[in-house]
Amino acid sequence: MNTPATPASIDRQRYQRLIRFFAGVLAHLFWWDILLRRLAPGRVLASRPGRWRGISRRFRQLAVEMGGVLIKLGQFLSSRVDVLPPEVTEELQGLQDEVPPERGETMLDVMRAELGDLDGHFAYVEPEPLAAASLGQAHRAWLVPHDARLERGAPVVVKVQRPGIERLVQTDLAALRVVARWTMRYPPLRRRADIPALLEGFAETLWEELDYELEADNAERFAEMFADVDGVYIPLVYRRHSTRRVLVLENVEGIKITDLEAIEAAGIDRRLVADRLLDTYFRQIFREGFFHADPHPGNLFVLPRNGQEWESGTESRPFYLIFVDFGMVGRIGELRSNNLRRLLVALTQQDARTVTDVASDLGFLLPGADRDRISQALAAMLAQSWGRTLQELTQPDPAEVQQMMREFKDILFAFPFQIPQDFIYFGRAIGMLSGLSSLLDPSINIWRKIEQYGRELMQREGAAHAGLEELLNAVRPLLSLPGQLQRVLSAAEQGRLIVQTTPDAATVERLQRLERRMTYLQLTVLTGAGLVSGTLYFLRRRRQDKEH
Repeated sequence: MNTPATPASIDRQRYQRLIRFFAGVLAHLFWWDILLRRLAPGRVLASRPGRWRGISRRFRQLAVEMGGVLIKLGQFLSSRVDVLPPEVTEELQGLQDEVPPERGETMLDVMRAELGDLDGHFAYVEPEPLAAASLGQAHRAWLVPHDARLERGAPVVVKVQRPGIERLVQTDLAALRVVARWTMRYPPLRRRADIPALLEGFAETLWEELDYELEADNAERFAEMFADVDGVYIPLVYRRHSTRRVLVLENVEGIKITDLEAIEAAGIDRRLVADRLLDTYFRQIFREGFFHADPHPGNLFVLPRNGQEWESGTESRPFYLIFVDFGMVGRIGELRSNNLRRLLVALTQQDARTVTDVASDLGFLLPGADRDRISQALAAMLAQSWGRTLQELTQPDPAEVQQMMREFKDILFAFPFQIPQDFIYFGRAIGMLSGLSSLLDPSINIWRKIEQYGRELMQREGAAHAGLEELLNAVRPLLSLPGQLQRVLSAAEQGRLIVQTTPDAATVERLQRLERRMTYLQLTVLTGAGLVSGTLYFLRRRRQDKEH
């Protein structure tokens, strides 16, 4: 239902308020980053982080006050690390948690407008919301029981759209389309992304989220995908009680995936939860090409399983990993899916050249990017990260960062990366997934997952990849090596092992001949080609911080 707005379909007062806000932001950018930058570049550079943070804070306050699309826009912008400065993305993270709920009676009125007499559907609906989001909110309820002797039937969660939300969406998108055209006059953004095209992709996803019948289809597809997987549970959809604006799902209440104390108290091994979470996403992305794009903690639960023998203190208690909220999903076309599989195999082999080629094919490199130079940087970064845990990857050695900055400062200045429009939600989901996995199990070794799924992929695709089996066997021993030893061996193999001693002239000459450029790259499969952009953005930010 991505229909153009008409004068009658939008709220003029709201529209004008949004236009004024964004016009002020763009005027600020024009004054500081175009005019004053020519007169006082030092002052502009020094003040930039604070100015960006102030703009982001004002937008955040406006979004919480006005709701609607602005909350979603803030979440969307927080994932654009390739376009926006960290002061923006950091300020907008967690914006969803500040959404005020609608009154319970107001939401009951929406349910009555959609379903008629609620007594024919529900024995009881809790007026207080279970959760509130930008487009709707959820309430606990119980269906009318089939057995007259029972007071209540099956427990359910009723997801209800906020009243008038479609008009708010029309209004906000109409204003944002005007702003998107304005932004294309700003060279730094114009070089980095097609803002109007990104907005249309954002709008399409937004309208899909407002179609609860489509969300019901998504939930049923996920249930079919995981029907043969023991340990993953998708709630049932009650179609008879659902409409386009009201969705009724089975209420399967479990432990929030970030409640580590409750998970451990239930006798569940957090490491197994992290492992299962990654397994489900590898399956969604690399097998199905269809994935849950909003894995924030409120949409993932852990449910201890009953009816199975388990004694406290012996081993992990069996459990289900539960997914909820299927309004935001990602679809990977066949061509994209083939390239992601190529990426998986290339990472397994630490093949930086193929990783670069795949990144280019997927649209992560800007036109004219120096592939040879990028391959060198990716190779060096992979050598530093191979075998490290997620926790280690998030806490890089400052000396290694400085070395990368010196070695590849030309790339950091040019920064020839972007995130394609159809990978925005993929990157956002992967970022959330990485954070959850490292929280559950800081010692998790993502490289084992690469090896595992690389092997399964080649087995499924048969003889075409038969020759890669030997390469996997060669790589596997490295997965068990301590990260530091592994990096020493890699440096020695590449001729960059530096031995500190008191050398004579001949030794100095020999050691100098051993020094060459790094040949591997720091990259994890979780972010795929997107992490290439994100990692180098991090390094660029460190350089900027040092300059300030």
